[in-house]
Amino acid sequence: MDALTNLLDGFGTALTPQHLLFAAIGVILGTAIGVLPGIGPAMAVALLLPVTYGLDPTAAFIMFAGIYYGGMFGGSTTSILLNTPGESAAVVAAIEGNPMARKGRGSQALAAAAIGHFIGGIIGTTALVLLAPLVAKLAVDIGAPDYFAIMVLAFIAVTSVLGKSRVRGFASLLIGLTIGLVGLDEMTGQSRLTFGSLHLSDGIDVVIVAVGLFAVGESLWVAAHLRQKQAKPIPVGRPWLSKADLRRTWKPWLRGPLIGFPFGAIPAGGAEIPTFLSYVTEKRLSKHKDEFGKGAIEGVAGPESTASASAAGTLVSMLTLGLPTTAVAAVMLAAFQQYGIQPGPLLFERESALVWGLIASLFVGTVLLLVINLPMAPVWAKLLRIPRPYLYAGILFFASVGAYAVGGEVIDLVLLFIIGLIGFTMRRYGLPVLPAVLGVILGPSAEQQMRRALQLSDGQLSGLVNSPMAVVVYVIIAILLAWPLLRKLRRKPSSPAQERIDA
Repeated sequence: MDALTNLLDGFGTALTPQHLLFAAIGVILGTAIGVLPGIGPAMAVALLLPVTYGLDPTAAFIMFAGIYYGGMFGGSTTSILLNTPGESAAVVAAIEGNPMARKGRGSQALAAAAIGHFIGGIIGTTALVLLAPLVAKLAVDIGAPDYFAIMVLAFIAVTSVLGKSRVRGFASLLIGLTIGLVGLDEMTGQSRLTFGSLHLSDGIDVVIVAVGLFAVGESLWVAAHLRQKQAKPIPVGRPWLSKADLRRTWKPWLRGPLIGFPFGAIPAGGAEIPTFLSYVTEKRLSKHKDEFGKGAIEGVAGPESTASASAAGTLVSMLTLGLPTTAVAAVMLAAFQQYGIQPGPLLFERESALVWGLIASLFVGTVLLLVINLPMAPVWAKLLRIPRPYLYAGILFFASVGAYAVGGEVIDLVLLFIIGLIGFTMRRYGLPVLPAVLGVILGPSAEQQMRRALQLSDGQLSGLVNSPMAVVVYVIIAILLAWPLLRKLRRKPSSPAQERIDA
């Protein structure tokens, strides 16, 4: 009952005319930026982060909720129309959505995606309301060794499921941890990696790191691979579903959250894995298996609902434990820190009005997403006609303005483009960006928790594993690390004698 009462209070905050306006602006801006080629919700939120500097925290995070869902739908739009996923979670939508668009059914694919986001968001956010306060109460008793173990699990899980190899994932994490070391040691006051610069004594602002790695790095990467011939967007028409389409999509819409939310709530790397699982599930259960790969609407509806529910799930660990497991959650954590708010077990007590206003705005954002984007899908398609040189020049301009607004100093711009070059190099060698952002944000906290645990145990390493929860977490980490080796052993080739017998 407490959760329901708090949620009603949150709706009282979110449904004021001012906050409704901010939510609508967030949905429109998030979709407008997310619909541009190669730009996903993480980059949209990072790019628009400086826009909220003049707002109070509640208004800012209500706007973020709109940007979050708008950016997710925008990534699906480019995935369907141009076969250019705005984010990894939208890759699956391209498998069936783009063939539908080439057949002239892009409007139906976009409608299936929008309604899927709506249903997945509503169910996922409802689960967030029920589970987040419970997780927060349990997290109050978590000590320094437990927190450090959970953060290590987040590092290992994210680096293990992203990128082409674990080595690249850990290399990206190392880059982020190194950037996170810049500044003064909080415990000793010792300068680290400041190179004698007083400006770096406070460390590098997370906003600059996020915008540099996502926006600047992506812009430089696209500029280096820019095609001379502009791709032509496909007309989408009026996005309405027929009765036959609804009969084929309502079950995938409802199945999606059952797969997406649990994966989002645990540190498992976001929506990539559950969307693929959803696609495989729908392919097995469908009565139209022959259409898969050629434009099956179930292959759009299920994964998109899954992705939206997974997005709600990621907020469970981010709000209750301060652990971002996706790029968007990492940028939103940076936004919390920008306002001097630290997500964690006590967040629901100390910032109750803000948190429940944010959760209520997630419901509002999903409704606005559906209401605004169904009729405006043709408008978003026209945005794709902007020549890419002008598009990414504009992105670099807004990124520079945002970075300068952080501290008002020219060195912030220098840092932005240095980090942007690092982001470009990471893309060049296939290093995923999320582990680096995660390292920057969680690295200092993980170091602090580790040192506290060691201080409590007089420097004994056993102090890191002196609680049942920490032991369980380290066992999970060991399984994650050993799983690829065990899988290889299970696939061990048979002996030549066995092959002769089989022949």
